[in-house]
Amino acid sequence: MPELGDKAREDFFSEAQEIIDALSGDLLRLEDLVRRGETDAELVNDLFRAVHTMKGLSGLFGVAIMSGLSHELEELLDDLRLGRAELTPSVMDVLFRAVELYGRILLAARGEGPEPDDEVRDLLSALAQVGDPGPSPSPAAGSQYEIDPGVLGVLTEYEEHRLRVSLQSGTRLCRIQVSFPLATIDTALEELKDRARPHGEIITYLPTGDGGDPDAVELEILIASKSEPEALARAFTASNVVVEELKKRAPPPERAAAGRALPEAPARDPEVASPEHDELSAADAPLAGRDVALRSVSQTVRVDIRRLDHLMNIVGELAIVRGQVARLAERTRSTPGLREINAEVQRLHRAFDRHLTQMQDGILEVRMVPLGQVFEKLARAVRQISREVDKPTNLVVTGAETEIDKLIVEELSDPLMHMIRNAIDHGIESRNGRMAVGKPAVGTIALNAFQKGNQVVIEVEDDGRGIDPAAVLAAALRLGFTTPDDAVQLGEKEVLSFVFAAGFTTRAEATLLSGRGVGMDVVKTNISRLGGVVDVASDLGIGTKMTITLPITLAIISVLVLEAGGRTFCMPLANMEEAIFLEPREVRFVEGREVMSQRGATLPLVRLARLFGIDEPEAGELGRSASERRYVVIVSVGSKRVGFVVDKLLGQQDIVIKALGRSLRGVRGFAGATELGDQRVGLVIDVGALLDEVVTTGEARLLPEARP
Repeated sequence: MPELGDKAREDFFSEAQEIIDALSGDLLRLEDLVRRGETDAELVNDLFRAVHTMKGLSGLFGVAIMSGLSHELEELLDDLRLGRAELTPSVMDVLFRAVELYGRILLAARGEGPEPDDEVRDLLSALAQVGDPGPSPSPAAGSQYEIDPGVLGVLTEYEEHRLRVSLQSGTRLCRIQVSFPLATIDTALEELKDRARPHGEIITYLPTGDGGDPDAVELEILIASKSEPEALARAFTASNVVVEELKKRAPPPERAAAGRALPEAPARDPEVASPEHDELSAADAPLAGRDVALRSVSQTVRVDIRRLDHLMNIVGELAIVRGQVARLAERTRSTPGLREINAEVQRLHRAFDRHLTQMQDGILEVRMVPLGQVFEKLARAVRQISREVDKPTNLVVTGAETEIDKLIVEELSDPLMHMIRNAIDHGIESRNGRMAVGKPAVGTIALNAFQKGNQVVIEVEDDGRGIDPAAVLAAALRLGFTTPDDAVQLGEKEVLSFVFAAGFTTRAEATLLSGRGVGMDVVKTNISRLGGVVDVASDLGIGTKMTITLPITLAIISVLVLEAGGRTFCMPLANMEEAIFLEPREVRFVEGREVMSQRGATLPLVRLARLFGIDEPEAGELGRSASERRYVVIVSVGSKRVGFVVDKLLGQQDIVIKALGRSLRGVRGFAGATELGDQRVGLVIDVGALLDEVVTTGEARLLPEARP
């Protein structure tokens, strides 16, 4: 890749990735149509246009391997859209392989992977085999209709093909005549196309050149309509629209059976897209000598996520200033003679707080993206993996519009991919195995996302064989993850949690997809790093559901500032249920662990200072006296719930989390640190990681036990 400025380089990567994502989504929709024996000409044409754009973009930025691949792919798509090649399952496979290679080429261009030269060569060979078009179809009988020969004479090859297909299917042909003011032609034409689309396919539209108004342009639109002319006319409410059905010409007696071919079209760019997407050029419309509007219709800009991070850090600094202003207001309120100054400071503080909150919410909103960006990539993965292992599997997606922080979305790809692979390889049975137990031959993986308070929940559920707790426990004993004495005390939930342990597998031998024990522990580690947790539930013979619970954003969060063992910590409010006084008489011991009853349920208690290895003053009981009462901060993530015992509650605050640095990055239990504005630094507690430690693995038992 040639030397480019950082901005130009990032713009290239952003636009190329957008094209890849669009291609992926269009291919999935097209394959669904092909599976039902249908097709969508506009969708095929959109694929052609996207690849054509990718060819030009990659050529401009010197990514030769992508440009060359795009050229060959463009040839195949051109044959498909012109009817010279058939859209078969093997062709769909090649198209999916090409999109996957696009992504790998892009990673190589970023310096994040090797060039896939061999794979590209293999794909080019496959393209040559599936892209050999058959004989050209016979010309359409467009001249049998009362169409101006001048219109037929300027149709592109693609337009001729679409006209031919429409007429062969028995669709009626209509002409729409309309006049648009030059000032609003862009929006007016788009509105007309939107209204016409449900009724049929626009073949072409051309300026008539007959208009007498210099401030307007008249168009003649040729549409293959499925609707009656009256219904088509009702779709357009404007008075300047005329709809007319074209009649067939009476053939000359001596040539009644022969028909007549379309007039030969003049040379024209064969890469012109479908007429719905064409734009009028200066040569097409009477615009000579007039000012041409240069204003862009786009209302969006690309913003590097690092710039948003920088802005969020500034907001964090301003939040510290806000806290200092609040403390100043408290001081002036209690100082005699400063009543007027205090009133002014209070007013400024309220205004500052309001505007800062609006700025914070605005930046967070900009960072949010739909989870559909990840889900479409997973759909491609399901398609590929299910074919590799010969286990036909459908992916059903709901909640793709659920939004989450862009940085979290990027980190979700690997965990979700591992879960999908695991579901297909371990969960979904073979075709014969499913039919033998009365299940459909094709398996199903349901991917569901929804917002729950300040968190996002993602569920991955399959209808496979489920997880056998006995097999998991046997593997855990064989691999040394537990002992026979401890195993008898484990419940089903604790047994299933072994699937997330590093090195754990129920497979005696590794396969291409799994069996090495390095998949699900990656899921747990990555999700914990994002401040979330993952739970597993399974019914033997019915299926397995894995649930990921994540914060909506990691950029800025509301926390409860608290103190334990003389140290200051920040507990995310998104994970908190409530904070209550600790009543010593309610504390009891179960298997050496402190617990209490809370609303009829048993709540495990963990002394936060002891968990972090902070020395505490010796004490007989929790809450030694009324003046030294402690608190229980009840937190939950997913189905896990625990009460942390702390010394003081110092108040609520919005913070920006900052990384701990390389030397402390591997320390479990902390999501980062933050400045609290009074020369203090607070460690931000990673609630998900702590809950895994004290609930799932039972490490709370290793803490010093206070006996009654």
